[in-house]
Amino acid sequence: MARDKRAKFVELAQSRVNKAISQIRLIGNLANRANYEFDEGDARKIVRALQKEVEALKAKFNDDPGASGSDFRL
Repeated sequence: MARDKRAKFVELAQSRVNKAISQIRLIGNLANRANYEFDEGDARKIVRALQKEVEALKAKFNDDPGASGSDFRL
């Protein structure tokens, strides 16, 4: 039973982390000023939202049940 839970964790972790990395890279593409127009406030909001979610993720892995994020809006 424990082995099944471990195998499922590894499978899902690899898939989800790789998807998250891919999506973060796509967000990074938004920094191309030749294709997009944004101000520094927009950039700070994006980075702050991502940092907040990473901190919530860390808290969850450290057994903090109150750690949760919210939807992002510019």
